[in-house]
Amino acid sequence: MIALSHKIQIKNPNYKQEQYFRQACGTARFAYNWGLEEWKKRSWPKANGIIKKAFNAIKPIEFPWVFNVTKCAPEQAFANLGGAFKRLFNGISKYPKFKKKGVHDSFYHDQFKLAENRIHIPKLGWVKLTETLRFSGKILSATVSRAANKWFVSFQVKMESSPFKISENQADVVGVDLGIKNLATHGERVKGRKPLGKLTRRLVRLQRKQSKCTKGSKRNETQKLKISKLHYRIRCIRQDGLHKLTHHLCQSFKVICLEDLNVKGMLKNHKLAKAISDMGFYEFKRQLEYKANLYSNWISVVDQWFASSKICVRPEEGRVKAFRTCFSV
Repeated sequence: MIALSHKIQIKNPNYKQEQYFRQACGTARFAYNWGLEEWKKRSWPKANGIIKKAFNAIKPIEFPWVFNVTKCAPEQAFANLGGAFKRLFNGISKYPKFKKKGVHDSFYHDQFKLAENRIHIPKLGWVKLTETLRFSGKILSATVSRAANKWFVSFQVKMESSPFKISENQADVVGVDLGIKNLATHGERVKGRKPLGKLTRRLVRLQRKQSKCTKGSKRNETQKLKISKLHYRIRCIRQDGLHKLTHHLCQSFKVICLEDLNVKGMLKNHKLAKAISDMGFYEFKRQLEYKANLYSNWISVVDQWFASSKICVRPEEGRVKAFRTCFSV
């Protein structure tokens, strides 16, 4: 059993639909922040269920507007808060922070109907999607989120087996060496898209204009939207390159040897932090790991102090040659 998500854009939402999405995101954000504030006041250890009951007891009187949207929005917010504190107790992440309006706006719901390229959301009605769901299986949940001025629905689908087929011409093993100048070297150089580096001047120009606007004004909101659109474009360009590269590696090789880079430590070098972030090393590894599971590949993580660049990559007649025997697998 595997679970995959398919993110689909909502097609031209009207004013009523967009207002509902904004209100649902605001409700989820309010519930999360309210729960975090209560957690700080009372210092309850693992008090997710208690805080949720306290909120449900007072919401008909103090927060009656939460009934205007799906009940899943505040309920999942408390579940996310409990997960954040669980990661804190396990030493995985830091103390949870309050959510801000306009930053990662989203809400969750599991009570919906799906018919081809339409989804029925409680207390809203049918909403058109730009495409149909690609995967066939049991739909567990759907999360509506916003990126710039676009709205998306991410479906989580539970399937019996992977829908992806392995290529018959797969090679045995390959070593992938990541870098700043070239994103990856695995027998040939793969240049990184570097979208942030190419669009920095445009981003700086828009941010400079916004700094001169009055907060809360219409002009400020217009400039803020332009900046969000540019950030969304940068992310899409980076994600497109990473998805194509990881898909090619999983389709072409059975065993993929990857260097265990300390990306968090590398980002402390302020001269290289921007270039490293622009390449997306962490996202590359994340995509490679979950796609390797879908394609039945094997990932071999090599120690970061292993001299992979010196042993595996050697210039020869103006070309780059990678030796498969450089990694012991």
